[in-house]
Amino acid sequence: MTVVMNLNQSSSDLANEMDTEGCIQCQTGSKLVLFITGHCHWMCDYCPLSETRREIDFMYANERRVDIGDWNSVIEEARAMNATGAGITGGDPVMARERVLEGIKILKKEFGQDFHLHMYTSIPFKSEWARDFAEAGLDEIRFHFLNLDSDKYRETISACSESGMLTGVELPCEPDKEEELMILLEKLREMDVDFLNLNELEITVGNHDNMELRGFNLSTEITAGAAGSAELSISMRDRVMAAQFGIPDPLDGTIREPYGFHLKFCTATYKDSGQLRRRFIRRGEHTIAPHETLTDDGTLIFGAVKSSPSEQSEWIEEITKETGLPSRFLYWDEKNSRIEMPLVVAEDIAEMVESEVSMIEVTPTFERMELTVVILNSKK
Repeated sequence: MTVVMNLNQSSSDLANEMDTEGCIQCQTGSKLVLFITGHCHWMCDYCPLSETRREIDFMYANERRVDIGDWNSVIEEARAMNATGAGITGGDPVMARERVLEGIKILKKEFGQDFHLHMYTSIPFKSEWARDFAEAGLDEIRFHFLNLDSDKYRETISACSESGMLTGVELPCEPDKEEELMILLEKLREMDVDFLNLNELEITVGNHDNMELRGFNLSTEITAGAAGSAELSISMRDRVMAAQFGIPDPLDGTIREPYGFHLKFCTATYKDSGQLRRRFIRRGEHTIAPHETLTDDGTLIFGAVKSSPSEQSEWIEEITKETGLPSRFLYWDEKNSRIEMPLVVAEDIAEMVESEVSMIEVTPTFERMELTVVILNSKK
């Protein structure tokens, strides 16, 4: 009997039952991104962090900058998106270990033990620290091997696994490291890892010059992924899947023993657009005002009329009277000196008023960054 399997799935990004809980929640957009510090002990040339975050000690809860130790703001942001967990990242969070432990305990106390917490680190820390993280409430830990050197992480990984945390490895897939990465697959057989996550190597503002020096180009004009990274990731995933099913490897035809861990591949496009879009939609659904509309892209759209502080009450009263719109659908934005309202109302009154009327599109984040402003009338 001949078994034919299509290992090149149409979408590598879809969640499946083998993915870790951290991955599943990220893919649904329900995880708070907790940037614990910008400090890191190693300056990887492919690090995607921008200069505004790299090697600076501060915290972010999603896109919201918070003061160090301001856990109330972190909790507020988690509630704003109805988060089911948090991914603790940096920099390297272990550089601020006590802060991480404090945050884990506070989040578990606030949201309960089912609030899933995972953390990224590239530090082969002391084995006794594994119990500290586990007892604080960390559910899942992901190690980034510096220079793909797995040996110095072996003891730490074993300690994390023995402490009860789901333990794995997460790496950017460097297209010029095919031989080393294939060897790493075999080395991981002998380690206490539950999963290997491969991320398509991204070319960003933060690492562009370094990636150019290594000769990497974008794979397409619509993605930040480096050419060759996705192809290598898929080859590695196919090797692990073929071994799992006991069929010949698509590359060399060899039938290998199962690896004993799950391999997940995540594209740059999905990490940058898919996960972010779902997180925006989730936050938008939980923070949307009566006058706003949530788009399919996870942004908020509304209309606005320019007004001075002294005239805004009169404007609101007149708009309410003329349109019959309840006052709860009108919002005075003092910072931007405008009255916000449903877009359809703004379009209806645009040519009837002297003041500037606009369509505004913003992100549903704490800062509500403006993405689009379209003037709906010619009067200013």
